[in-house]
Amino acid sequence: MSNPDQAPEPRQTDRWLEPGKTNLQVIYVLYLASFVIGITGIVGIVLAHLNRGKSEAWLESHYTWAIRTFWLGLLGALLSGILMFVLIGMLLMPLVALWVIIRTIVGLQKLGRNEPIADPQSWLL
Repeated sequence: MSNPDQAPEPRQTDRWLEPGKTNLQVIYVLYLASFVIGITGIVGIVLAHLNRGKSEAWLESHYTWAIRTFWLGLLGALLSGILMFVLIGMLLMPLVALWVIIRTIVGLQKLGRNEPIADPQSWLL
């Protein structure tokens, strides 16, 4: 039986909310899942903004990368939507989706190798 004066031990599943590598993995996966589920990208960006500035420098580069990926991807999607009226958006939308997917996979790969993002402010890959 546990002592009522002791604080409960944190659950293993709570780690994904705390700033760090696991949290970033969850954010990247939420971004990828948003192509199927939709709303998960919003959960990912909220987690990224909440935990930015609370971890090591190499992890901070990933938070910056993830935040920029979301907002630039959203901007690209909005511009593509507007340009659908002149049919250019039909070509641009898949390119924006591919850009987001590639940046997310690059982030996951570098995170898995414990590497920072070299230029997290970049618009490119």
